[in-house]
Amino acid sequence: MPASSRGAIRTFIAIDVSPVRQELQGVIASLQREMAGLPLRWVPVENIHLTLKFLGDVSPRNLELIQSLLDSEARLYPPFEFGVGTLGAFPNDRHPRVIWVGVQGPRALFDLYQGIENALARLGYPPERREYQPHLTLARVARNASADAIRRIRDILRAHKAKIGYLGSVYVDEIYLYRSDLYPQGPKYTRLHTVRLQGGASYVS
Repeated sequence: MPASSRGAIRTFIAIDVSPVRQELQGVIASLQREMAGLPLRWVPVENIHLTLKFLGDVSPRNLELIQSLLDSEARLYPPFEFGVGTLGAFPNDRHPRVIWVGVQGPRALFDLYQGIENALARLGYPPERREYQPHLTLARVARNASADAIRRIRDILRAHKAKIGYLGSVYVDEIYLYRSDLYPQGPKYTRLHTVRLQGGASYVS
């Protein structure tokens, strides 16, 4: 039941990555030094997260339904841990448009993702057609970037790939429902709801 009604809230479901935030800041700082002046929009490190599902605009009523659904669904899954490391780009390294750090996710992460997708489909939210590729977005290349700028970004990424290895791990025993408010200076994320994995009680932050 995606909503466009008055009072709708732009919403997504994600995992917090605070345990590796300092390491991510180091990667960003290194890339920014090399890519100074290139047409990139960097994600503030405090906004970096592992997305499970982007919902778009959600009405207050549907938000309550989604919270209840997450409370029921996420409790079916055990806590798990995933590793963070490696540098990459979408759609590919030759034509970088999104720069990211990879997530070495265990089967539990993909099971949780698929469970949430299936549950939300019952509320009318269509499943993602693309294969889930867990990643942490660091920057986006401007749409009007020249071919020369993209080539320079590509070459810098290739040089940095060998330098950026394993950054650390994140233990996941909670997932979060976030509100996203868009401002000229960038989005602001507010945590709306917290759900504990494997039987923990949920609560509103």
